[in-house]
Amino acid sequence: MTEPVVLQSIDARGVATITLNRPTVGNAYNAEMLDALIDGLRALAVDPAVRCLVIRGAGRHFQAGADIKWLRQVADYAPPENFDASLVTTRAMQLLNEFPKPTIALVHGACFGGGVGIVCCADVAFATPDARFGITEVRVGVAPTPISTHMVNAIGLRHTRRYAVTGEQFDALEAERIGLIHAVVAEHAMEEKLGSVTDAIFLGGPAAIAMTKRSFLGANGLLLDERQMATLSHEGWTQRHSEEGHEGTTAFAEKRRPAWYRP
Repeated sequence: MTEPVVLQSIDARGVATITLNRPTVGNAYNAEMLDALIDGLRALAVDPAVRCLVIRGAGRHFQAGADIKWLRQVADYAPPENFDASLVTTRAMQLLNEFPKPTIALVHGACFGGGVGIVCCADVAFATPDARFGITEVRVGVAPTPISTHMVNAIGLRHTRRYAVTGEQFDALEAERIGLIHAVVAEHAMEEKLGSVTDAIFLGGPAAIAMTKRSFLGANGLLLDERQMATLSHEGWTQRHSEEGHEGTTAFAEKRRPAWYRP
């Protein structure tokens, strides 16, 4: 029997865990994973037993961005379906960013594209020393519009401009320096670190925490409305559907440099 692409659990204390579970492809997301993530976030958000949410990745990597095979399929969809594919990505990030309970991302291995978006949407983020990050969408001719607002919020416009435009990879120490993660934590110490943060969370009133999160986001214009969601999704699908988007994803699949590269 095939395992779910998103695993979900809640312990006796009220710590919920979502584990991205496509380890053979670095937990790269596709429509199935995004739908499962959305369903899980919506259910956990209203579950009174849940006090906080931990996000992990199964296997060697946290989350390696979008599944290129899925991107190539989506690029050939008709415009309405293409838009919907972008909207589901935008929706998953919105729900995580606006989740009413504390969220903690534990990063290891590869964290690219949408994986960076997940980290940006979490309240607290830690990474092991081996973690590698990259906002790599432009390397395959697509644009990271579903996560753009969250990246600017988390690491500022200046760092976002550099890493989203160049597609450079960077290590955990650089991620800490620019504010993407809060600390680099040795693998053997990660569970102890998680325990200390969840203990701190349990000392806060759940309603007060929810109000604090929503107030911070709302006062700073970071609660996305449907018009903003539609704009981000439209920008994403039109670039993905472009000639450049087709060439970039094809080049990646064929393990060659895209046509626009100049040596």
